[in-house]
Amino acid sequence: MSSDSKTGEIRMRGALRDALAEEMRRDENVFIMGEDVGVFQGAFKVTEGLLDEFGERRVRDTPISENTFVGAGVGAAMAGLRPVVELMTVNFSLLALDQIVNHAAAIPYMFNGHVRVPMVIRMPGGGGHQLGPTHSHSFEALYLQVPGLLVACPTTPADAKALLKAAIRDDNPVIFIEHESLYGMKGEVPEGDHILRFGEAAIRREGDDVTIIGILKMAHVAAGAADTLSSEHGIEAEVIDPRTLRPLDLDTILESVRKTNRAVIVEEGWPHGGVGANLSTLITEQAFDYLDAPVQRVTGADVPMPYSKRLEQAAMPHEENVIEAVLAATKGAR
Repeated sequence: MSSDSKTGEIRMRGALRDALAEEMRRDENVFIMGEDVGVFQGAFKVTEGLLDEFGERRVRDTPISENTFVGAGVGAAMAGLRPVVELMTVNFSLLALDQIVNHAAAIPYMFNGHVRVPMVIRMPGGGGHQLGPTHSHSFEALYLQVPGLLVACPTTPADAKALLKAAIRDDNPVIFIEHESLYGMKGEVPEGDHILRFGEAAIRREGDDVTIIGILKMAHVAAGAADTLSSEHGIEAEVIDPRTLRPLDLDTILESVRKTNRAVIVEEGWPHGGVGANLSTLITEQAFDYLDAPVQRVTGADVPMPYSKRLEQAAMPHEENVIEAVLAATKGAR
C-alpha cells in the first residue's frame, strides 16, 4: 500500500497507484509498461513501489518509442493479457496514433468481436506547468471521436481509482486521461473494491439557474466559479462532471439543462471541434425547446500552448472566464 494510502485522504497519484496494485494482485494477466514506469517509478510517481512488488516481468520499462510499445500492448491484449500502457504525456500519443486508432480501436470490429483488445492507455495532459506546446495539450476531443475507444477523464482521487479499476477489467481499449495539475490533489477514497461504471456523470453542485459542465481540471474551475456566482451574483449553478466522455452520460446533462434552461461548457482544449462543440450540439439537438439562451463555451485559446508563464495562463480558462460566460447566458433572467 502506498504511503499516501495510510492517511485518511489520498492524493490522486496514490489512488491511481493503489488501483494498479490491487488489480495486479487480483489478476496476474495485468501488467504495466511504458517509459520510466519501473526503476524511476513513473514520471509523476504513479507507479512508485510496483517494480519492487511485482518485478520486471510485470512492470516493464520500455524504450522511447511510443508506436512500438503501444503496438506491443495491442498484441499482448489480443493474446489474452491486460496491459496498462503509460505514456509520459498525451502529446506523445500522437506518435502511436496508428496503433491506437487503426489497431486497438478497430481490431475487435475487424475480427467481428472474436478478438478483444483489453488494454488501458494512461496519459497525463493539460497545461499550467510551463512545459511548452509538446507536453501540455488537451486531446480529449481527438480520442472522443474514435469509435471503439472508451475515454475516461477522472477529476478526483476516488473517481480516478474507481475508474481505473473499471478500465482495467473492461474488454475494450480505454484512453485514460489524467490532468497533470490534479496528481497532488487529496480526497477521500472509499475502502474496498469500489468500481465506477463508465457513463455515469457526477453532479458536483446542485442549482436551478444554469448548468455548467466542466471537463477534467475544469470541473474544479467550474465549481469555484459556481461558488462565486452564488455569493456575489445570487446565481445558483449546477455543476456536472461527466467523468467519462465515451460513453457519455448525456441523460444527466440533458435533465439538468431542462431544469436550468441554460448551459455553459468549460474545457481546456481548443475551441474548434472540441468536447464543448460536441456537447453543445447534443444539447441543442435534444433540448432546444428548453433553452432560454444559446449554449456558451469556455475553452483554451486557439493557439499552441505557450511556454511563458503569463501567456500560458492567458491561454487557459479561469474562474473569471466561466463567470463571464454564465452572466452572458443568464443576462436578463433575474
